[in-house]
Order: sequence, then structure tokens, then C-alpha cells
Amino acid sequence: MTPVDSTLPENSVMNENSLELVQQCLSQFDVTEEQLQQIQAGILRDMERALGRQAGSSPSVQMLPTYVRSTPRGTEQGDFLVLELGASGATLRVLWVTLTGISGPRKEPVSQEFTIPTEITLGTGQQLFDFAAGCLVQFLDQLQVGSQPIQLGFNFSFPCHQTGLNQSTLISWTKGFRCSGVEGQDVVQLLRQAIQRQGAYSIEVVAVVNDTVGTMMSCDPSPQACEVGLVVDTGTNACYMEEVRHVAELREDWGRICVNVQWGSFGDGGALEPVQTPFDLQLDQESLNPGTQRFEKMVGGLYMGELVRLVLIHLAGQGALFGGVPSPALLTHGSVHVQHVMEIEDPSHGRARAQAVLQGLGLHPSAQDCAQVQRVCGAVSSRAARLCAAALAAVLARVRSNPERSPLGVSVATGGRVYEQHPRFSALLQQTVRLLAPDADVTFVPSEDGGGRGVAVVTAVASRLALQRRQLEETLAPFRLHSQQLKMVQAQMRESMARGLREEGSSVRMLPTYVCALPDGTERGDFLALDLGGTNFRVLWVKVGSRSEGGVKIINRVFSLPESVTQGTGQQLFDHIVDCIVDFQKENNLSGQTLPLGFTFSFPCKQLDLDQGILLNWTKGFKASGCEGQDVVSLLRAAIRRRQGVELNVVAIVNDTVGTMMSCGYEDPHCEVGLIVGTGTNACYMEELGNVSAVPGDKGRMCINMEWGAFGDDGLALQEFYTPFDISVDQASINPGKQRYEKLISGMYLGEIVRQVLLHLTRLGVLFGGQVFQSLQTKDLIKTKFLSEIESDLERWQVRAILEKLDLSANCDDALLVREVCQAVSQRAAKLCGAGVAAVVEKIRENRGLDQLRVTVGVDGTLYKLHPHFSEQVKDTVRQLAPQCSVRFLLSEDGSGKGAALVTAVACRLAGATQS
Repeated sequence: MTPVDSTLPENSVMNENSLELVQQCLSQFDVTEEQLQQIQAGILRDMERALGRQAGSSPSVQMLPTYVRSTPRGTEQGDFLVLELGASGATLRVLWVTLTGISGPRKEPVSQEFTIPTEITLGTGQQLFDFAAGCLVQFLDQLQVGSQPIQLGFNFSFPCHQTGLNQSTLISWTKGFRCSGVEGQDVVQLLRQAIQRQGAYSIEVVAVVNDTVGTMMSCDPSPQACEVGLVVDTGTNACYMEEVRHVAELREDWGRICVNVQWGSFGDGGALEPVQTPFDLQLDQESLNPGTQRFEKMVGGLYMGELVRLVLIHLAGQGALFGGVPSPALLTHGSVHVQHVMEIEDPSHGRARAQAVLQGLGLHPSAQDCAQVQRVCGAVSSRAARLCAAALAAVLARVRSNPERSPLGVSVATGGRVYEQHPRFSALLQQTVRLLAPDADVTFVPSEDGGGRGVAVVTAVASRLALQRRQLEETLAPFRLHSQQLKMVQAQMRESMARGLREEGSSVRMLPTYVCALPDGTERGDFLALDLGGTNFRVLWVKVGSRSEGGVKIINRVFSLPESVTQGTGQQLFDHIVDCIVDFQKENNLSGQTLPLGFTFSFPCKQLDLDQGILLNWTKGFKASGCEGQDVVSLLRAAIRRRQGVELNVVAIVNDTVGTMMSCGYEDPHCEVGLIVGTGTNACYMEELGNVSAVPGDKGRMCINMEWGAFGDDGLALQEFYTPFDISVDQASINPGKQRYEKLISGMYLGEIVRQVLLHLTRLGVLFGGQVFQSLQTKDLIKTKFLSEIESDLERWQVRAILEKLDLSANCDDALLVREVCQAVSQRAAKLCGAGVAAVVEKIRENRGLDQLRVTVGVDGTLYKLHPHFSEQVKDTVRQLAPQCSVRFLLSEDGSGKGAALVTAVACRLAGATQS
């Protein structure tokens, strides 16, 4: 190396005036903390505007969805071909990447780099893509991969608008490329066509990936996956995982997607003017794309050397450097490269490298020249690092606004030659980020070849998600019932109803209730009601008046039923009930009054009259002896007689479904159907008495308790709709082979069906990384209330919190899939229920020979009332299957209490025995 000449003329030696000129010049590259905060706020504001596509706003960052919807799990495996175009200037790289997962031995990729001739970078699009396809063929020929199908990830590092993972339209060329006929075109399609023209290999382009996304995806996902990617190379950019509901153009509600910020264009509208220097303006005017990519031109490596060159020319012109004489090489555009800048700033050998670079430019630098050139490089690169840090701080602020962010903080994957190789850039950037975002808790993770391995990981994740999607769709397909299937259920229900009415051994019992009229609004008086159906029971005092007097008023009290009573003798049970009635009468000054009483008895009964009901069998944990096969009204009356001085007039025994219909019938005279969808399910409706074989007479109507939960128990219906999951739930139940329709619909079983599906998907590796948690193997782990919560308008982190309570460790993808499973199971339940209701209302319409029927369905039950979508899905199904019926659904108010009193009131009205 030629030694520095220390005997140059006096006018070439750095004097104080020269130092001052250098200082004044470089002070223009200083950026204050306040200015950095303004840039941070400006980028964040533009990000949010671009995400929301706000009318009238013109954000300078583009926020492009990449359709990468998941970060890696570390289980990705397989061989992938990667084509990298535009990541490092006018070069093209082809890689064969073998992924072995976290646990497998790491295999280094095989790669080959090709220089793209200038005539191609400035030629036609077909020339460029034919060149790329030819490089692929040449590479694969050397690798001797044979005729196997090959999955390719395409790293295309230019601003694009993606409309799918493998669909991407070039917005504009950057980095010196100017190929005609490509802007506005799908680059994946152009590559496919070029590959087809080669005709040598079966290559499927799975994903087109920005190098920034590849950087984010390449990092080891342990202990947590990176959710931000940062690249500072020839250009600069960032990406991050965003909530999909915030990306207006996608019009989706759930999930996440990687958004390509494209922050290189920030400032194109003037936001960077306070920190721009004359050198930035000159560089921009002399570039291939004047007025655009302003931020990138102040940060990216493609421009860093040129900025240094312009400053050196200026200082030489002022006589502050090189004796005032720039060399022809220094005056030549592009003669100073970012590699020169990085070498000059090397802390150990920078001075010597400065001398060598300057001499290579035909200059004769003094020692002082070399030192000042180092200062120039440092000023340009320091500003770049600080500006980049402000932009990254904006992205981190956006990520931190996500309530689902990891408690471990934010991991930022970093890549690009400037970030990785510049001696001070990364440290200064990190320092500035922590200044601007002190609460961000950021970890910077070096990328493992984002353009190669990262793109392969994106391709692998896409393949994994595609496989998982196929497996999920295959699993859930039997739950997605189409209209023809629902019409079949409707027809099967109609046939079972008809057989039941004819007493021909149907699974739908069609039991007479001896309720022959609905409330007409003239009912008046005071009534007692009992509601027995669980470990507690209620006594109610129901005052029925005119609507102008407030309608129905209820006073009630809940009494407990000790286990010694529910599992003792029948006499103990009914004596306890009467004792509670007496206590209630005393509390409410009703002693001595003989009020008509309606008895809601929610256990399987065969009614012989309005006040006669034979208990078929106890359920719900009751085992009181001497009751099964007996008339429960007679047992109650016997207990009343044993309690001397008590007079009660038991008028009716009522099923809770009938009570629901009567309760709503008081509000709406068109209510002729009752429906319960809660822990169990049932329906009732007003049938023409002439169709009821079990009851003599052919005039008038009677409410029929369908007991439709057993629909299909005879094997004549629903067989084709049972899935392996339903069969497992049925076999593990306390009544295998019974209540098959109820087990497809009601709240007692939906959570268990979901658990069976989740267990299956986990064993396939679709969920929870294939880890079968102990809790997931626990029967009845998932209650139906969890379905209602998961399907409501929750964030994914809230769904994950629900799953965590069940000891199921879920990531964001798992939360999305669990929600889909819940939706499929509950939608099927709602549609099957709707098909049953459609059968009922169509039966009523045809009974009456009407072209159009107006009817109201009174509804009760926690599943129908509390699930966010169940009720609407039932209604939609009824509209679809019974278009000639105008059906209103009316929520019941206390069907088992108020309804029992109204049954009694109607009976008293009809008997002319209503007591005022």
C-alpha cells in the first residue's frame, strides 16, 4: 500500500477552517430525538391509515398483506427450491434447502449465484423471467434431483401487491431494475410461464415472498417465533404479524397475517423534508425514480455510498478535502459503494481502508483526509441507523397495541448486508430503538439466510397449512350440512311424527298433553305453580290480570332438595314438597286459600289426562323409590292429604316445553309451537285432534309433546348424519343408543363432540403441535358455555385464555382452528334443530290447508338464548326449508313457572271454575 504523503503543499493540509467546513457540512446529517419521534409518529400514523384504507388519506407506506398467516413451529421438514431475485442488486440466487425441524440435524443449503446482465435488468420482462427459469434448470441439472415434483418459494424483493400467497402484482421496479412489461403483472404467473417454456422440471410455485418476510420466518422459533422482520440491505423494509381484522382490504374477522410495511416510500409526500439535506435532494434527482422511495434513499445500502460520494465532492469543492481537487473517478456516479463505507468505518482497519479506497478513486489523500472521510461515512450511516430505528419503533408500537402479544416481549428478526456487516449500524439502531420505545422489551435475532432458508420456511409453512386445511376440511365436512340433507331430515321427522300420531312405534313419541287451548287474554286470578326438575325446585304465586293491570306477576321462592330426599322414598319426596308449599303460603299470607295449582314435572311421563302423568323413569340423579310407574299427581295429592289443614287444587301436570309455548302464547296468540334447546331439547305444537289416535274425538286441537330428542333411536332416521365423533359420544353416555337427535343438538353434548374432534385433529398433528394433552383426554372437559364464548366476538388471545383454563396450551393458529371446530359443531346442531322446527310448522300448515301460515314458536333454553349465533342459524334454516311459513321466534319468560300457571288458568277458564 502506498504510504500517505505527509509532504503535500500547505494548502492541502487540513487546517481549522477545513475542519469547520466539514463540521458544518456533516451537522446537516444530525437528527434530534424530537425529529426521530416525529418520524416515528408519522410512520405509525401512515401505517394505520394504510391498514384502514381511510378515505381521503394518502399514506406513504403501503401496508401490503403477504398472505403468510402463520409463523413457523419448528416442525417444518422437507426439500424446497428457492429462487431469490432482487435481494442483492443485479444478482439471482437459486437454493436447494432441506428443512429438518428443530430436533433434526441442520443441513446447509446448496446454492448458486448468477449475475444478471445489465441488458436483462433493463430489457423486457420475458427476458428476465426466461433468464431466471434457465438458471433454475441449470442448477437442478447439476443437483441431479430427478423427476420429483418440486415446491418452489419465490423471493421477489420489489414492491408488490399480493392477492394470494402465490399471486403478486409488481407495483414498481426499484434497485435499478427497469424491465418492461412487468409492472402491473402477476410475477408468479410470469415465472410459471417461463418455467413451462423450459419444460424440464415439474415445479410448483407455492409462495412468493418478500425478503423481509423471509427474514422473519427464518429465525429459530424457540423460545418464541419472531413476529417482526427488519432488512437493511441495498434497500430497507419491515414486516410484522397483524390482526387480520385491521387489514381493511381483506374484509376478514379472524386470524393474523404478515403485513409488508414497504416503508421505503415514507416521506414521498414531504414528511422527511426537515431532515433532508441538499445531498439527499441531489441523489434523488439523479436516481432512476426521482421523488419516490425517499426514506429508502436515506437508509438503504444502494444509496449510502452515493450520498458519501456527493458529500466528498462538495467538501473537495470547498477545499476542505483532497486539496480541493476531486478525481474523475470520484465525479463518476456510483463509484463509491456501501461496501466501501463499511470498510472505511471498520474500527480496527478503517483508516487504512479509507486510504486504499480513495487511492482507488485516483485521489492522493492525506492522513487528515482519511480521518475526515471516516467522519463523513459515519455521519451518513449513523443517520441511516437512527432513521431506521425510528421506523422500527413505529412498527413495535403497532405490535405492542395487540393484546395478544407474547409476555416474552417482541422478537425482531434482522437481516441484510448493512445491518449484519456494518460495524456500528446494528448497535446504533438498537440503542435508538430503546431510546424511542423504552417499554418495548425487544430482542433482536439474526436471521438465518432470510432470502434462502426463510423463503423455504414460508413455503414449508404454506405446505403445512395447506395439508392441515385439507385435514380439517375432511374432518369437518360431515358437519357441514347442505340443503338437500336438511330436507331429508325434515322429511324423516315428518314421517316419524306421522307414525307417532298413529301409534305405530315411532321414535318420536308424540304424547298427548290434554292441553287443548291457548291463552286468549281473558284469564284472571291467582294460581300456584310448582317447578320440579333438578336439585332445586320452585314454588310460585302467579297473579294473572289484564294487560292494562300489568299482565302476569310472579312471586317465587327456590327450595333445595337434599340428596336424602331425592334418593329416599317417594313419600319423603312429596311430603317435603308439600311442606315447602305450606311454608311459601305462610310467607305470602296465602294460608287457607285453595288456589288452582299447575305442576311442571320435568321427567319422562306418559300423560293420561291433564292432571294424570305416569312417571316412566327418573333422570337427573333422582332415585326416590315407589314413584316409577305411578301417577305423580296422585302422589302429590296423597302428600297433601297427609298434611292436615292444607287444601290444594292440582289442576294440571305440565311438561316444560308445553309451559314454554303457553307462556309465549299469553304474549302472542299465534304461538302454537314450543321449543326448548338447552341441556336437552324438545318441541311441542298444537295438532288437530282428529290426527291423534291415542285420544278419542276429532274436533278441536291438542298440544302434542313430541319428545323429539329420541328421533332416530329406531334406526329409521339420521343414520347417515352420525359421525365417528357422535358415535363415541353416544357410546360413552349414560344411555347409549338413546336420545340420538338430542345428542346431535343439545348443550349437554356439543362440548363433548368438540372435544372428540379436537382430539382427532391433535392426533393428526393439525392442532397443538400434535401434543395430546392429558386434559384433552378427559371426558366432558369442554362445556357448551365454552362454545358460546369461543364463537362470540372474542380476540384470539381471549380464546387462547379459555383454552389455557382447560390446560390446553394453544398458539394463535390453534385458537383459529378450535373456533372453526366449534362453529361447525354448533352450526350443524342449529341446522338440525331448524329442520325439526320446519317439519313441525309445515305439518301445521298442511293440517289447515293453507298456502301461507303465520305462526310463532315460543323458545327457551340456554343454548338458544346464550349462544351468539345459534338462534339466527335456526331461523335461517326454517326460512329455507319452510318458505310458505312466516315464523316468529319469541323467547319465553319462565315457561316452567309462568307457563304451568297459564295452563292451569286456561283449564280453569274452560271449566268455568276460575277463582278471582
